[in-house]
Amino acid sequence: MTSTLTPGPQAPAPAGNAAARNYAIVTAAYWGFTLTDGALRMLVLLHFYRLGYSSFTLAFLFLLYEAAGIAANLIGGWLATRYGIARMLAVGLTTQIIGFALLSALNPEWTAAMSVAWVVVAQGICGVAKDLTKTASKSAIKITASQAKDQGSGQLFQWVAWFTGSKNAMKGVGFFLGGLLLDLLGFRGALWAMAVLLALVLVGVVLFVPPLMGKAKASRSARELFAKSPAIDLLAAARVALFGARDVWFVVGVPVFLYASGWTFTMVGGFLAAWTIGYGLVQALAPHIVKRSPDGLSAEVPAARWWSAALAMVPVALAIVVYLQVPHLQWAVVAGLAVFGVAFAVNSSVHSYLILAYAGSEKAAEDVGFYYAANAAGRFMGTLLSGLLYQWGGLLYALIGSAVMLIICWLVTLALPCTLVRPAAAPASLQGDTA
Repeated sequence: MTSTLTPGPQAPAPAGNAAARNYAIVTAAYWGFTLTDGALRMLVLLHFYRLGYSSFTLAFLFLLYEAAGIAANLIGGWLATRYGIARMLAVGLTTQIIGFALLSALNPEWTAAMSVAWVVVAQGICGVAKDLTKTASKSAIKITASQAKDQGSGQLFQWVAWFTGSKNAMKGVGFFLGGLLLDLLGFRGALWAMAVLLALVLVGVVLFVPPLMGKAKASRSARELFAKSPAIDLLAAARVALFGARDVWFVVGVPVFLYASGWTFTMVGGFLAAWTIGYGLVQALAPHIVKRSPDGLSAEVPAARWWSAALAMVPVALAIVVYLQVPHLQWAVVAGLAVFGVAFAVNSSVHSYLILAYAGSEKAAEDVGFYYAANAAGRFMGTLLSGLLYQWGGLLYALIGSAVMLIICWLVTLALPCTLVRPAAAPASLQGDTA
């Protein structure tokens, strides 16, 4: 009799192993995508800077890239719920390859206006690709962590932190790769090399990601799609302000300020790559920095509030330093940016965890898509203001804009709930086992 009962406790292990395998596959696929996405940004920035385009025009080249992400996240979350995460990963990767092909068709004999228009459209396509891929990947983590509950209550935070941190570190490597490929292969050759790399990643996704992962009953109307919980609405609003506050001085202000201070473009690009890698490493370490709670919210939400307040103080202090024009100002800004990066990384990692903690189980992809649409809206707003504020008042105005946004982020975070009650959902629907 006892021998017939021994297999019982072993049952969760295969599910946990399968979840870890799926997590590893999705993470590796997103690494490959992020590597080329970071390289693309540096390729476009360097190539058009060499052609003599102004800093505001360079920021303008990325506006549609950011704006397209708003719709891509909303639609991508709905599509991932309806058709499964594997299909949306494949669609995102394919769309990025198409964007690379369009950029490679850029003709140096075209007028400046036509070239800018062509790049903006191609960048918009790549923006759609990025956010379709990100929404599907983050949703996959919610699902795989739910399948691996036997590994402990902190598993979701650890997986989210590692995924987000390693992704951003890979993006920093991509910055370096973009400059290297531009030197070795030229603009067109670099794009084709990255397209080949993504094609290999696409084959891996098709072969190894379970086709029904994340498939569930999607929302049937726009009203249902946008009817999120107050917690998700508040977190999305905080995310708009958080990422707007970063990009309002990071996209144009910091690179142009450092270049105007005598740095070469290689030095500027190398510093931004190192900053992004370090930022990603801090994100991956966030579970060891932020105290975790058994319920997943009672300690994490107060941490989000505290880190938001601490982050807001950094641009305030830097704005005072810039206004006073202290000696060796460029190094004071670099040091301030390093402090900003640590606090921002922890904030971002906690937010990325909270959206999955707040997300409903059956429509996690839709909830994540809604949240990252807010993320894209923040990046768009920050990118636009980065060019305008720097043009109006230099780095000082950009820092003031960042401080205002972070104070708004902190105020919204104060309203986040520390407990969440939602109806129980059937886990099977996440894997396509039910209609």
